[in-house]
Amino acid sequence: MDDSFELNKANWNERAALHAASPDYQVQKFIDSAEHLSDVVRFDLRRLGDIRGLEALHLQCHIGTDTLSLARLGAHLTGLDFSCASLEQARRLAEACQQGIHFVEASVYDAAQVLGEQRYDLVYTSIGALNWLPRIDDWAQNVAALLKPGGRLFLREAHPILLSLDETCEDELRIAHPYFEHREPVVWDDEQTYVQTEATLTASVTHEWNHGLGEIISALLRHGMTLTALEEHDCLPWEALPGQMQLGADGEWRLRSRPERLPLSYTLQAVKNR
Repeated sequence: MDDSFELNKANWNERAALHAASPDYQVQKFIDSAEHLSDVVRFDLRRLGDIRGLEALHLQCHIGTDTLSLARLGAHLTGLDFSCASLEQARRLAEACQQGIHFVEASVYDAAQVLGEQRYDLVYTSIGALNWLPRIDDWAQNVAALLKPGGRLFLREAHPILLSLDETCEDELRIAHPYFEHREPVVWDDEQTYVQTEATLTASVTHEWNHGLGEIISALLRHGMTLTALEEHDCLPWEALPGQMQLGADGEWRLRSRPERLPLSYTLQAVKNR
């Protein structure tokens, strides 16, 4: 597992500057407009509700665009990520936007220990995070430990059914990868990242794991959480299945043919028992 984390960290350290420079993350829009929010946060605004004044923690915050968006909605934010290069970009963005956000470098599995006695009203995880974690139970344990009694987890994530599909197949939906959590990672070797850039990565090998929806919910229940909302969506913010998807006016990608066949992402909320 340690080797996997080191491989993934090297990969994300290389991606950070490329993502910050790409129009996909809209960094300049954040700087130019104090009202600008990330598409990911905007998608879930009605589900988030009023978060003004809440102490909030964004796990796996990357370069901080979603973190900044939550802060602009009035919460007091801490962002945590294992990539020092990502946090460097996140701090630059927050400073450029004159937004006070506390950023911490740590693995999610060490979050509760590193943050000490601090407890939060809201723990937030945005899309494309859980697949980098080998064990979902350790994640759930840290989430529960970091929340105040009655505090809320807010998670939007790629659907595990989507992550089990062969993304190279352009004419059908074909299962190629595990749906359930598995000990050995799915190993990728890809010199490209997912934003518009001509640069290539030298730290190209990454390790990923899938976690079934039941496994995620069961882990949260085991650690003293109560599920309060679960909504599956026919869309997500990137072209996960090239050749089979189309971009909507809302910035979300959907299957071009019969989108009702497949959940692509979901939003989950859970509250820590008092």
